Amino acid sequence: MKRFWNFKASADGDNVELRIEGEIVSDDDAWIYEWFGIPVANPSAFKEELSAYKGKDITVWIDSWGGDVFAAAGMYNALKEHKGKVVVKIDGKAASAGSVIAMAGDEVYMSPVSILMIHNPWSGTRGEAKDMRHMADVLDEVKQTLVNAYQMKTGLSANKISRLMDEETWMSAKKAVAEGFANGILYTDEAVPADADPAVQDSFMFSRLAIQNSVSQAMDRFAEQYNRIKPPKQETPAPEANMTTESTTPERAPSAPLSLFEKQLALKGRVLNR
Repeated sequence: MKRFWNFKASADGDNVELRIEGEIVSDDDAWIYEWFGIPVANPSAFKEELSAYKGKDITVWIDSWGGDVFAAAGMYNALKEHKGKVVVKIDGKAASAGSVIAMAGDEVYMSPVSILMIHNPWSGTRGEAKDMRHMADVLDEVKQTLVNAYQMKTGLSANKISRLMDEETWMSAKKAVAEGFANGILYTDEAVPADADPAVQDSFMFSRLAIQNSVSQAMDRFAEQYNRIKPPKQETPAPEANMTTESTTPERAPSAPLSLFEKQLALKGRVLNR
């Protein structure tokens, strides 16, 4: 199984490094990524391996656009339950669900060229009007769970965090430290004054389009792999006179559960923090 996270223990075994990169996916969807060889991790597998390092101090490096909010919650909980100090270092991006995992750190540090982003959870659903209203209520409750994690780390009021999420807030290292989402900036001994201007300074300005592009690229990889294993279309011979015909479909590769894959790609309700 290919994973987007990796544990690496030091020579003395007392310190462990953990890298989290790429998509954050649910246990149910992990097999799709594994099938096509795309690096992935699911919460249950993550927890299982993390349990092997009980009592060890862990440095968690994060570079992720985010993904499934419930999968991120599972990884957040696993790190909070870990018996040992957890130091999070963001060296690229901790966006969306990735920022939730970052909040599990006892200490959080950001590279001066990294970015942290928080926003409201997204979802897709279909059905009648009452289904849409119900999904809106669900999203409100999911948002509250995210506010809880951010509030525990920052000490900010729930109202302010909610507003930051409404505005899809992108934070440079300086702004994240000023707002309490991070404890310091990597590669510098310079302290950030408590009254520092929290405005984003000298950082790249991202947008939701970047996350959408990331998702689109993942789907393009799926389509490319799918076309490789999809059997060639077979031509149905013309029916003979006085002969009834039935619609036929090409046989699928016996080892490829394509029909299930196609169902997974169909639009369905899903809560994402990406």
